[in-house]
Amino acid sequence: MLDRLLSSDAECNCEPTFEAGRLHVESADCPGAGRLTEEPACRRTVIEVLQRRDVETVCTRANGFERAYEDAAAGLLVAAGRFADAVGFRDEALADRARTDPLGAGQTAAGRGGALARLVAETGLSAFLGSDYETALRPHVGPTVAHSRIATRPPAGATLQERYELDTGAIVRKYRGDPLGTYHLTPAEHRLSADATNTLAAAHRRLARGAISGGTRAPARAVRSVASDEQPVGTLASTLAKHTRGLGVLDDCFADPAITDAFATAPVTDNQIRVRCGGEIFNTNVRLTEKGVSALASRFRRSSGRAFSQADPTLDATADVAGRRIRVAGVTDPVSNGTGFTFRAHDESAFRLVDLVENGTIPPDAAAFLSVITARGSATLVAGSRGAGKTTLLGSLLWEIPSDVRTVAIEDTPELPISELQSNGRDIQPLHVSTGDGTSIEATEALRTALRLGDGALVVGEVRGEEAQVLYEAMRVGAADGTVLGTIHGGGGESVRERVVTDLDVPESAFADTDIVVTVEAYNGSDGRTRRLKSIETVTRTSSGVGFELLFDADSGIDRLCTPEALEPFCGPMETTDDIHREIERRRVELVG
Repeated sequence: MLDRLLSSDAECNCEPTFEAGRLHVESADCPGAGRLTEEPACRRTVIEVLQRRDVETVCTRANGFERAYEDAAAGLLVAAGRFADAVGFRDEALADRARTDPLGAGQTAAGRGGALARLVAETGLSAFLGSDYETALRPHVGPTVAHSRIATRPPAGATLQERYELDTGAIVRKYRGDPLGTYHLTPAEHRLSADATNTLAAAHRRLARGAISGGTRAPARAVRSVASDEQPVGTLASTLAKHTRGLGVLDDCFADPAITDAFATAPVTDNQIRVRCGGEIFNTNVRLTEKGVSALASRFRRSSGRAFSQADPTLDATADVAGRRIRVAGVTDPVSNGTGFTFRAHDESAFRLVDLVENGTIPPDAAAFLSVITARGSATLVAGSRGAGKTTLLGSLLWEIPSDVRTVAIEDTPELPISELQSNGRDIQPLHVSTGDGTSIEATEALRTALRLGDGALVVGEVRGEEAQVLYEAMRVGAADGTVLGTIHGGGGESVRERVVTDLDVPESAFADTDIVVTVEAYNGSDGRTRRLKSIETVTRTSSGVGFELLFDADSGIDRLCTPEALEPFCGPMETTDDIHREIERRRVELVG
């Protein structure tokens, strides 16, 4: 802490303190509670201090609530401090007014012209003239227990499009905008009374000091230890749990089933969170604080067992938020200007083929074909770009493996519906591999272990490293003679071959043991961002190496899935391609209901 400076104004009891480019103002004992937008006396305290130095942010704290004046709001306060200091040498009365009403003082000075008008321009105060305090001093606010700050007012000139309430008690208002709309979130704790917010802060202090034990029940116990009978104990307990055991405001975001992604871009204090809601990208009125992003980084380090630091500046983890499985990708220094995160919901991980048919991702005949060849032991790679739906399709194909077949699934980040399959009586053994630090094994060793654990189906969450050589060697010698499934980055058969053979150093003759390459894609359609099956190709051996036969193509309408050439590789000793064709047709009828 540096230079503790007390206000000399008898009407205000705010106590300002400088720290690391910020002005922190304790306002618990102040009648104005540090509300700089409404309280001239509190403005005077802050502007007097800012006559001596500049800051990037002004934060006032009172009654368990914090108001952060950033960006333009901080700019107005700093400019007011500069102007009050500079004009005091010429007109002390105008300087005194500038400490409580800088916009009015600046307007008066500009109107007088000459040296006073030049001071208005030189100090930067002129940029704010013509505005009002509600607009120019709009803070981001939040309870002190939260690691996020909310802009309470909607965007200027915005048109309300939709309003609804989430299960967490948060209110969502969607506003139209150009080019992006605004997803305006009001968490339940922002509607608490000052007394209830104080109680929330007191409960948090007890929890932080370790005065309350009880594991997952500790937040509720902490609230009950300080709350009165008249206060909303349930709301206070869920709020405290959200900000100490959950992901804070992100719990509110992902309580909205329409939200699939949230983006916290570094530096997080400068950038509002964006969300993808109903396939459309929205700005939000939410920012994470520096403490908030540090707390998230610490949590994901613990939960993943992996380093996330300057020495290892990327993160891949998962979290359960609002009953949904969320995949978390993170970056930090030195590859990023601070720490940032992307959160992506993987509700689709428990989807089955029938779900993908119903939502239009896969045509029924293609789904039936994939169902039958998977049950018959195909070696299939699911290709596509990031976010195309590779893992979703892979997870749905796991349900097509016969229930009496043992399956071993290798993943670095848990995304496949392992627990759902096990709950339905499937014998599926997960293996978690490491990507650096942690207690998991490396991917290559995991694959060798998987081959020893069972001779049924083998699933590789993503084929991307030297384990590809082990996988194809196992397929070549018959060690993996059941169904083999995996995902890989690529845009079709040729790009997958290039990836496996050239980048991953698998012999082309070994790659030829792949039966099918299925490619999925994400694109922006008339109904927003959507996913679809792009193509199905069979892998063929040729005199010059490996070729591909297009069995299905969404763009051209090609559909050769039930031709004898496509079905022949999956025939049993006493079967014909007509037998498989009938099986595919029966499955197609089941899928369409």
